[in-house]
Amino acid sequence: MTTTSTTSGAVRTGRDTPHARVGRIERDRQRWGWLFLTPFAVVFLVLLVAPLAYAFWMSLHTSTLAAGESFTGLANYQRAFTDPLFLGGLRRVGIFVAVMVPIQLGVALAAALVLDTLTTRLSRFSRLMIFVPYAVPAMIGALMWGFLYSPRFGPANDLFGLFGASPPAFLAPGTVFYSLVNIVTWQWSGYYMIIIYAALRGIDPSVYEAARIDGANGRQIAFRIKVPMISAALVMVVVFALIGTLQFFTEPSILRNVASGAIPVHYTPNMYAHGLAFSYQQFNYASTISFALGVIVFAFSYLFLFLTRKKSGLSS
Repeated sequence: MTTTSTTSGAVRTGRDTPHARVGRIERDRQRWGWLFLTPFAVVFLVLLVAPLAYAFWMSLHTSTLAAGESFTGLANYQRAFTDPLFLGGLRRVGIFVAVMVPIQLGVALAAALVLDTLTTRLSRFSRLMIFVPYAVPAMIGALMWGFLYSPRFGPANDLFGLFGASPPAFLAPGTVFYSLVNIVTWQWSGYYMIIIYAALRGIDPSVYEAARIDGANGRQIAFRIKVPMISAALVMVVVFALIGTLQFFTEPSILRNVASGAIPVHYTPNMYAHGLAFSYQQFNYASTISFALGVIVFAFSYLFLFLTRKKSGLSS
């Protein structure tokens, strides 16, 4: 009995048991996984986390010529949320959100629903043409539209002149808002269309067949079956559009050079922070504006996801 017990104990504690080999293999896999993750982790920490940490540290300090740099805590944030230029930029991007997000979602959804019903080569070509504007860099797209909008060397004068009319002032203070809406809608609707179209292609076609047997027409299938079943994709599109619009920067910055004073340097919060940092060397306050905007973007995104979690299936 003693020999048997000793032998079985040796087997249970030996290094060559199946359980021990599985554990050793699993540990090796984890080590290799961390090894392959290390280059990305280093880049992530050095190029993102460290600059963000330094910028946040700067936002808690104030630098003056007389006293140098001193720790002021949240004083810069109190100043930011009472700054009329920052609040004016927030109000402006809020209006952009209220206008651009529904337009982009409507255009992308309409295009995706139409393309989902096409089965010919025209569908592939149309998807490509709608997506092409997203492939154009934002700066190039803004420069192109700035040329088209220009009252001096743009083609609008010639086109409207054919009908004996003068072109509208696309870059005037009262109309530049709509010109920017047009540029952003042109550039991003194709990207959102691809997201929605991919979600539509994931729906089982038998659902449509069952609906047709029950007497549903194409419009009813689109708005009572397709749209509710891709609610998660629609929520994702709205979140992307919300985040991008609140951080509006490239398009107004490019058009500002040809808009004859219609777009001030504080037109959006990101433009305001950029001007503070690189035109007035107020790096501490610029960091504060950037982090304050980041908090607002996170709050709006989280609130929207919280309000739509049941409809989008994201409650878990």
